[in-house]
Amino acid sequence: MFINCKTYFSYRYGTYSTKALVLKAAELGIRSLGLSNINGTPDAWDFVDFCREQSIKPVLGTEIHNGNLFCYLLIAKNDDGLLHINRFLSHYKTTKENFPVRPEANENVYVIYHFGRIAPEELLQNELIGIKSSELNKLLFVPVSKYPEKYVIRQPVTFQDKVHYNLHRLLRAIDLNTLLTKLSSTDMAAADEMFIPEAELMSLFRAHPAIIARTIRLTEECTINTVLHTDKNKKTYTGTHDGDRSLLSKLALEGLQRRYTKGSKEISDRVKKELKVINEMNFNAYYLMVWDVIRYARSRNFFYVGRGSGANSIIAYALQITEVDPIGLDLYFERFLNKHRTSPPDFDIDFSHTDRDEVIDYIFKRYGNEHVALLGMYSTFQRRAIIRELGKVLGLPKAEIDQLVRNNKSQMPDDRMQKAIQKYGTLLESFPNHHSIHAGGMLISEKPIFAYTALEMPPKGFSTSQMDMFLAEKIGLFKLDILSQRGLGHIKETIRLVKQNKGINIEIDRVADFIKDEKVASKIRTADTIGCFYIESPAMRQLLLKLKCDDFLTLVAASSIIRPGVSQSGMMKQYIHNFHNPDKVKYLHPKMEELLQETFGVMVYQEDVIKVAHHFAGLDMAEADILRRAMSGKYRGQAEMERIELKFFFNCKDRGYPEDISKEVWRQIASFSGYSFSKAHSASFAVESYQSLYLKTYYPMEFMVAVINNFGGFYRTQFYFHELKRAGAKVHAPCVNRSEIYTCISGEDVFTGFVHIEKLTNTLIQKIVSERENGLYISLNDFIERTQAGLEQLNILIRIGALRFTGMNKKELLWKANFFQKRAHDYVTTSVLFHEPEMEFLLPDFENYPFDDAFDEIEILGYPLGNSFDLIDDDLRGLTFAKDLAGQLGKPVNVIGQLVTIKDSWTLKNDRMAFGTFLDQAGDWLDTVHWPQNLLKFPFLGSGFYKMQGKVMEDFGVFAVEVTHMKKIGLKNRDFKTVNHADNAV
Repeated sequence: MFINCKTYFSYRYGTYSTKALVLKAAELGIRSLGLSNINGTPDAWDFVDFCREQSIKPVLGTEIHNGNLFCYLLIAKNDDGLLHINRFLSHYKTTKENFPVRPEANENVYVIYHFGRIAPEELLQNELIGIKSSELNKLLFVPVSKYPEKYVIRQPVTFQDKVHYNLHRLLRAIDLNTLLTKLSSTDMAAADEMFIPEAELMSLFRAHPAIIARTIRLTEECTINTVLHTDKNKKTYTGTHDGDRSLLSKLALEGLQRRYTKGSKEISDRVKKELKVINEMNFNAYYLMVWDVIRYARSRNFFYVGRGSGANSIIAYALQITEVDPIGLDLYFERFLNKHRTSPPDFDIDFSHTDRDEVIDYIFKRYGNEHVALLGMYSTFQRRAIIRELGKVLGLPKAEIDQLVRNNKSQMPDDRMQKAIQKYGTLLESFPNHHSIHAGGMLISEKPIFAYTALEMPPKGFSTSQMDMFLAEKIGLFKLDILSQRGLGHIKETIRLVKQNKGINIEIDRVADFIKDEKVASKIRTADTIGCFYIESPAMRQLLLKLKCDDFLTLVAASSIIRPGVSQSGMMKQYIHNFHNPDKVKYLHPKMEELLQETFGVMVYQEDVIKVAHHFAGLDMAEADILRRAMSGKYRGQAEMERIELKFFFNCKDRGYPEDISKEVWRQIASFSGYSFSKAHSASFAVESYQSLYLKTYYPMEFMVAVINNFGGFYRTQFYFHELKRAGAKVHAPCVNRSEIYTCISGEDVFTGFVHIEKLTNTLIQKIVSERENGLYISLNDFIERTQAGLEQLNILIRIGALRFTGMNKKELLWKANFFQKRAHDYVTTSVLFHEPEMEFLLPDFENYPFDDAFDEIEILGYPLGNSFDLIDDDLRGLTFAKDLAGQLGKPVNVIGQLVTIKDSWTLKNDRMAFGTFLDQAGDWLDTVHWPQNLLKFPFLGSGFYKMQGKVMEDFGVFAVEVTHMKKIGLKNRDFKTVNHADNAV
């Protein structure tokens, strides 16, 4: 009877979760249920799954709207009908066209119009009219009996009760960006769109038994047969399973000859085992499709990193999907693929942000738009946004909303409006807000993708599924992650710049040589890693110093233990302590020492958990991986987990281990599993880190220019310019005759790119660069005539020094620019064939101040290109520098630093503390610690310079200042007058 139900995937409309809707129907004894969300099917497979669990027959469809206007319901008779509906939705969603007022007929889809929309005699075979209980009185004047097959009951279900009706109204106001009081009846659902007992609904329609019978028959005719949790991916790469198996084997053997100069039984056995499992689990095509993507990328000279658990596979290594040797690093294939794995594994392939879209486009063209989609997701309402949105639609002033956002829920004032925000905000938390796009997942299906999902067209321009990764897994589609990463852009750009600036071709794949390079090792050991992928943050640099890291394996471990959660667990501190005191590590058993000696007794990696479960307790590799997943909360097969636990302790007893040792090993597995990280993943990161380190070591200027041009690093751009100067470059302000769109380098001279001038338009930037192909600009007038730069844009260029080639100072240029532009109002300025001599002016002497350039740069770029410390209005004598902290351990010091970044943390008592990172006057990096009581007294006041007093502290050889007093200090004015330091950030 209920064929028109919505969930909260009717974004900003419905209030039921998918599961709650089904459970409510089950509670009411409903035996068939129809889901018809507005313009979409995003939760269709969850709905089917939950219905089957409750022995309810699922009926799938959608409710078509153009804006607020209800058009019709589309109900799928069968799987082909659902495919048609998804294709129909996708066409209009991706083209952004309005839905047609009457769709084309399809034998597998019912179309249900609202009462009064179309006369029954005009309806086609699969077209019906839906009658709501509130419309029954209108049937008194309609010859229903004349068309008994054309009417069905349409009782919409949108919300649970009156409270959720109010929530629905608030959602509609949020969606329409209007006050709640301004909603009209057409903006929202009717107040009766709720479940009522089925018997009561039938009683309301008792005068029209034909309508009841036709509705029942409709639900009986509609059947979804799609089986969940079965493989829906593209089945073959070559066209046959045997062809795929044969090709993968051939490619693997060819690749192994490139990867390993000498074969071994271990390698041979590993390859045979992997190929067998890959074939048995029907993953030949998946490997080959990933290989095909890599082959295309290499043909286009795109840089990439294959990472994730896929790096545990020697076949992936042979196919050049990954650069991590699983034999050399003792990586287990079962971590990636095994017969017991319930969730699909996937490869993560990172590309430069400049290349990724072309790779995605290739995949769409290679397999066809009918079978490929980017993976969708949805953003959810969270507390701060909820308060802002509810506050707006309820008409609260912005200041009051800001106050509520800052306060904890429990601190909300006792006010009617604010109580409403708290009440409905709690209900709204984690509701889906709108469709979004997954970071990089792609789906490639055997059947048309519309069999499973409708598609959207985000601004990126690639069709994107309405369903998310969890539903994709449920239906049986495995994602391939094609991700974007700025670190690869750094590498690619550096190689280009080195070729351009020095004529050197770099072979960036020589990672084995980079790992052995002493100069590269020295960079890691001293944590000189600013700009290098994954190892440039203050926390990572401190960790590298604490570990005295200078080799690949230690860097792999560091890449794992730096992750969030690990340090809080105490695992990172334990690892560092054991690293420095290997002779003091106490192993539970000689076998544990044999297994965990590389990581000093700590299960750093997920592979360590598998290793211990297999070699210590005798579980097979697949069972060991289930144990790892279960311990980390990623496996839900309780019966299988209980069997493995029994086997673990049985095997331990059988091997003669004391019971207390077996229990302690089990406890440690449970403790470490939640925080351990994939070793293969860490190793993949470490490979890229070494590539970055090699470039920074031997080509530091080109490398830092590449980092600046790719943006997206850990630090703000000004600090990468600082590193560039430390590398020996002469950094120049933008110049219309020398600068490019992005920062460029010639020898040791670096010209800041126009892209860093925030208020300069892209149109003028393009014009400056393209017009220069006709010759350098020779004068101010020449520049104005050729670029047609407006006065405001021209003034910006002059103030940043971009026209200094004229030999005039800025104030002269500004005077002349304003004169020429005023003249242009009277005479049309165009390009001319013959240049007349420029007018000469006798100008007064303009006064110049020492810091004019610096303050102009701060205003236009956001930072000065010279030495920032020259601007400080404070006494710089008697200060301690970062390089001298080691000699002042435990002593009080005074330091001045330019704030780089702050990392908040919380004590066990939940008090806020902070770790600061600064640059000192010598240009070195300075670390500070701010305990809660001192942070309350002396808070950070935004970016700028701070004078601090404190005591020098040390942790595993890393020195920092424990700050006890701090004040923000001011800047000199252009004429050396002190300005308000609290409002001036550099």
